[in-house]
Amino acid sequence: MALYQGSYSNFAARRAARHGKTKQYKAALEKKENANNSVVKQVENTQTNPTVSKKDEGRLKVGHPEVMSYPSAKGMEENTGDSLLIKCFKYIPPSISATYELEQRRAPEGGGSYMGNKYEGGQTIMTTKNGKSVPKLFPKAGSATFSNDGASKKLKNSKEIFYVELPIPQDINDSNSVTWSDDNMNIFQIAGLAAVSSVMKGEFSFEDAKNLIQAGIGDDAIADENLKDQLTTIISGKAIDALGNNINTGSALGRQTGSILNSNLELLFNGVNLRTFPFSINFSPRTKGESDMVKYIIRAFKSSMAAKKNSNDLAQGGAFLSAPDVFSLEYRHGTSLHPFLNSFKHCALTGMNVNYTQSGTYATYGDGTPVNLRMNLTFKELNPIYFEDYDEKEMPIENGVGY
Repeated sequence: MALYQGSYSNFAARRAARHGKTKQYKAALEKKENANNSVVKQVENTQTNPTVSKKDEGRLKVGHPEVMSYPSAKGMEENTGDSLLIKCFKYIPPSISATYELEQRRAPEGGGSYMGNKYEGGQTIMTTKNGKSVPKLFPKAGSATFSNDGASKKLKNSKEIFYVELPIPQDINDSNSVTWSDDNMNIFQIAGLAAVSSVMKGEFSFEDAKNLIQAGIGDDAIADENLKDQLTTIISGKAIDALGNNINTGSALGRQTGSILNSNLELLFNGVNLRTFPFSINFSPRTKGESDMVKYIIRAFKSSMAAKKNSNDLAQGGAFLSAPDVFSLEYRHGTSLHPFLNSFKHCALTGMNVNYTQSGTYATYGDGTPVNLRMNLTFKELNPIYFEDYDEKEMPIENGVGY
């Protein structure tokens, strides 16, 4: 009996808590619905009422609100569930810069001249600035540092133009890849590469490098009769090939000696790849407010992915076009980042397709709004993923699997 009473007490507590949550949800839902209706009215007023404030007119001049979400009224489970949050930003191109320290310099021992001026040994090199003679500053050797900031890094602290909250897609995945490729190099190419590397480091002259290669394949190596035959065959093949008979060195070596040069075949890292993310979102508007919101969402993505003309006076936009807007994507769990799913770098919207007859037939409401639509979006990240992006300080495990 005591166990039953305890169980009943727990049930009663849960029921009371759920009732409280229901009240909170209804209040939040009413607030959100009022906000959505306010946004819809604001957009309609902007298009029809010339007395709308300058600030609102500038924000809404493209025909959509700054904050958009679908569906407008969510159920209790959906309200605390998962969603896809897409923010739009103005594109900022990557930048490359160099920084270095400056120092004074003195004339070398024995003196010298600089810019037509003669200096004694150890004397500070001077220049004229604002009519005064001041020490000339030169870049300090070894102090130069180069910065190559990608677009994603430049966009980190930007303010969003608008954002859209959508139901989390049903088919979500990520695919990471890098490029590795086969590479081969025979012993003579390896020897030449090693010698050239030594020359570039200043360890040898080109004449020393030549002697080094000859020493490497001579002496003891040349004493091997088989290697002598192979070298002779290679030289003969090259000589005949120079006459235009197109004899392959490997073929000549195989026919004469029954052996080939070791290709030292190896798989080598060749580059990084950019990730692509396709998303499909279904819309089934249930009210006039939702219908308008779907229209604004589609318009917002279409306008933001379009290139920008630098001049409104020319039909084709003049000599140059500006890049479209870019986006950041987040999987949300309630009001925070999703604790498991992957993260994204900033993306470009490279493709968009809207099917206005998703139900298989043309059907609309009285105002012409399609009963069922599907919007397909294809995003591509601006920058590749690197090992350093998984830094524990930047991406704690609580934020999911990482990029």
